[in-house]
Amino acid sequence: MILDRIKEYIDKKGITIAAFERSIGMSNASFGKSLKGGKAIGTDKLENILRIYPDINPFWLLTGEGNMLRTESKEENIPVAHPSDSPMEGIPLIPISAMAGAFTGEQTVLEYECERFVVPTFKGAEFLISVKGSSMYPKYNSGDIVACKRLPMDDIFFQWNKVYVLDTDQGPLIKRVKPGSDKEHVLIVSDNERYEPFELPLNRIYHVALVIGVIRLE
Repeated sequence: MILDRIKEYIDKKGITIAAFERSIGMSNASFGKSLKGGKAIGTDKLENILRIYPDINPFWLLTGEGNMLRTESKEENIPVAHPSDSPMEGIPLIPISAMAGAFTGEQTVLEYECERFVVPTFKGAEFLISVKGSSMYPKYNSGDIVACKRLPMDDIFFQWNKVYVLDTDQGPLIKRVKPGSDKEHVLIVSDNERYEPFELPLNRIYHVALVIGVIRLE
């Protein structure tokens, strides 16, 4: 059954059922009930699973044949970054203290005394930052480096459930963004179920960058 294969995937990735349910829009404990009752899962939930967990092989999920994971999954092929000594080459790894300037692209920040790395895979990336803490585990671990692309605030368009770096009055946040209770708010969501989602007013978000990938330093 498809539900059995989903459970097999969840176990392999070390994701809790509660966190998995939230990520695909299922109500609390509904997956467990469906699994025990042998019920089918809706096509909308299957689409969410394949969108949110792109390393799943859809043929395996639907038929049980082939490998569980894609042979070229994003998780298994994390690009490697090479350090650069040239101020004109590579992407700057921005410290937290210089984050506000990194969002605006100020030249003083780009000339900041920071390391630079060449990452051919992420040609659109404008800056790199380090992940701190465990709120986005298992997607990102503390110490991972994420590549970011700045977005204009005058015409911001969120792709719901994507991961963003947000410059807020609470400091920089690396979180998923989902629709809020109204047009003036967004819901800030962590992948780690120990961190509760919270709403954030749009007027308390000063700058936004889309996370376009994660890299590993050699």
